[in-house]
Amino acid sequence: MAVLNCDGEYGYLFMQELKLPPTHSTPEAMANYAKFGRRIHWVDSTSIPGAFQMNTSWWYKANREGILSRPDSQVGKPHQHEYPEILGFYGSDPYHPDDLGGEVEFWIDGEAHILTRSTMVFLPPNLPHCPLLVNRVDRPIFHFSVVMNNVYDWVRDGEKRICANEGAEKDAGR
Repeated sequence: MAVLNCDGEYGYLFMQELKLPPTHSTPEAMANYAKFGRRIHWVDSTSIPGAFQMNTSWWYKANREGILSRPDSQVGKPHQHEYPEILGFYGSDPYHPDDLGGEVEFWIDGEAHILTRSTMVFLPPNLPHCPLLVNRVDRPIFHFSVVMNNVYDWVRDGEKRICANEGAEKDAGR
């Protein structure tokens, strides 16, 4: 039996609309992100039961100045996770898939990496990373992050923060 899109018994396993966690769906957070990109999907166990967390987006403009001017920015300062994470940065020219079409600056434990080629990064648990700065965009860059946890949380300055629990920016009791 064929069903359309998200219908049927297993339709809940398909995501076709953006469903952000409360901390990412505030008008301020959405306006800040819209300055340089567009999120496509954000999935975690709050949107699809049992799912691990994944975020996808297109970047259209540099975000460097916007990130560095916001001291509370999640990706502007180093943080770490208690679980592995994979990050992807892909150019949008199908005839030159290795060409990122811009420049991304990504820091790992104090070491800056300048990316100009399509790249996937594996981050083992507890490895400090960021800032993540989009320095230049010549044509759209596809970005994704995958964390092997049911929600996206991170540790900065010894304090755990979470993105998916009813709008709480910090969860000190975890």
